[in-house]
Amino acid sequence: MENVVIIGTGCAGLTAALYTARANLNPLVLTGVMPGGLLTTTSIVENFPGFPEGIDGYELMTRMQKQAERFGARIKFETLDAVDLSQNPIVLTVDGERVETKTLIIASGAGHRHLGFENEHLLEKKGVTFCATCDGALPMFRNQPVVVIGGGDSACEEAMYLTRFASVVYLVHRRDSLRASRIMAERTLANPKIKPIWNSVVTDILDVKQDIVTAVQLKNILSNEETVLECKGVFVAIGHIPNTQLFQGKVEMDDNGYVIRKNGSETSVKGVFVAGDCSDPVYRQAVTAAGMGCAAAIDCERFLAAETK
Repeated sequence: MENVVIIGTGCAGLTAALYTARANLNPLVLTGVMPGGLLTTTSIVENFPGFPEGIDGYELMTRMQKQAERFGARIKFETLDAVDLSQNPIVLTVDGERVETKTLIIASGAGHRHLGFENEHLLEKKGVTFCATCDGALPMFRNQPVVVIGGGDSACEEAMYLTRFASVVYLVHRRDSLRASRIMAERTLANPKIKPIWNSVVTDILDVKQDIVTAVQLKNILSNEETVLECKGVFVAIGHIPNTQLFQGKVEMDDNGYVIRKNGSETSVKGVFVAGDCSDPVYRQAVTAAGMGCAAAIDCERFLAAETK
């Protein structure tokens, strides 16, 4: 019987692991399919307190994991298959095996939002990607024109990173200004290798017949004019969706699938707590996720203490 199981090893999950481990709760932490979360795909994190020169996202998550493990957190590279929250103790199925736990902290984070085109799926790994820092340096993109879709901080960071390798980076955004933070937007628009394409959306990705990306089909949302823009890569950066599919119908969520927090980090189910991007449609920052992980751990510790009285 576990005291607490934590789902996810992003900033929220690892901070929760650190705090519950220091409280001698011996937490079991499941990494899922992306150990370290999305931050591991970020080249440089400049806004996490304590790192004035910035820090590589993968290195930051590695340090956080080691810190949690130092106090006894058990990190397992396993995936949650199913969950039953209707009974006490909570029953999890982890890589086919049954795990019982007194409490659960959901810190499953968020995943990349897709465009939804059939060709997006068919050409994934053949020029379509969701991570510039993972794939931008590949030979197929070097000295070639590429397209980044989106207008937020993530899209700007992708575009900036790609200027190291691509001949030109077209930044396609449905509005006439970026949604990114001011400093990120200014950096992006000042880069001569980044060419914004305003008021436009990608309506298709070509060419499945050649089994590789050759161009995107664009539509100007003001004039309805359609054009074809040649490129060798498409980097989709249009936001994220919470990784909460396994908890659908089992904890209360909003219409977009974010777990609703009550009284701090509590959910609609007794003994189940939530932290990080899977419950945060507003801020979605590493530091806020870490803070929520801390809160969930403290709430979890207090809940267990009250139950044993």
